[in-house]
Amino acid sequence: MSENVRTTPEDVRTVACVGAGVIGGGWVAHFLGRGYRVVAWDPDPGAEDGLRALVASAWPALEELGLAEGAAQENLTVAATLAEAVADADFVQESAPERLDLKIGLLAEIDAATPAGVVIASSTSGYGMSEMQVAARTPERLVVGHPFNPPYLVPLVEVVGGERTRGWAVDWAADFYRVAGKSVIGMDRELPGFIGNRIQEAAWREALHMVAEGEATVEQIDRAMTSGPGLRWAFFGPCLTFHLAGGEGGMAHMLDHFGPSLKEPWTRLEAPELTAELRDRMVAGTDEVVAGRSTAELVAQRDRRLIAVARALAEVERAEAAERTRGGA
Repeated sequence: MSENVRTTPEDVRTVACVGAGVIGGGWVAHFLGRGYRVVAWDPDPGAEDGLRALVASAWPALEELGLAEGAAQENLTVAATLAEAVADADFVQESAPERLDLKIGLLAEIDAATPAGVVIASSTSGYGMSEMQVAARTPERLVVGHPFNPPYLVPLVEVVGGERTRGWAVDWAADFYRVAGKSVIGMDRELPGFIGNRIQEAAWREALHMVAEGEATVEQIDRAMTSGPGLRWAFFGPCLTFHLAGGEGGMAHMLDHFGPSLKEPWTRLEAPELTAELRDRMVAGTDEVVAGRSTAELVAQRDRRLIAVARALAEVERAEAAERTRGGA
């Protein structure tokens, strides 16, 4: 750990959130729900109303999951300037739009204004920190903290540094996210798209190909996932799922038995051309699935179901822990 670090992950009290869109606002809601004081800033003069509305809409879900002691929406301050937002920060989460030139300039501004020893994380979903930290004066404290939407309900954060990031900053950020209630993957090296997005993107490309070729509809594709692999992936990832497919022989048997099928043309990993026709078919198919529901209705439904899954898994995990304790007694 750096000798100049401002505070320990356990002693963080104030988090600065730069960018107040869907992801930035989701981070704000998460940190508020965990009891932190949050100071937010966004260059859009009208961002505050949208941010407070997003937090208010997320709050019932956070209450249902359980708020930390002292958690309150009133702990949110919207700063007038970037410098004001980061002045007293113990940690900074940047969530600006995905444009490399914007990220480079903004992270340099944040770095210049943020007190020494404070870790700065970017929510980028695709850029490597090595690309983004090139204009920063103290790039050693810049890391990627890649969340999944919505950050206040989906626990995963992927943490990785860039070529000029120091190891202490990556370790500090990973520890802080864990203290803040996140499930953390500390990545050993930069990977375009990170881990979760790489897997997600493969499924997305296959979906686009099937629609483009008239092989499946949007409704069929989504149902195939939610009623099929998606149920298992909530607790066992694709690797452990295929391990179980091998029976008692496990992964070794599965690979030996099904390995030759990997040569079959089941997948088309290259992205299809996004023609106007494909775009229109995707939009029309999605409209059929949405069936007139508003975005707010869909968000509320998504959140209720995520909470239900999280609760069900937690209940099973508690029962399993109790059983292990009894077995060890």
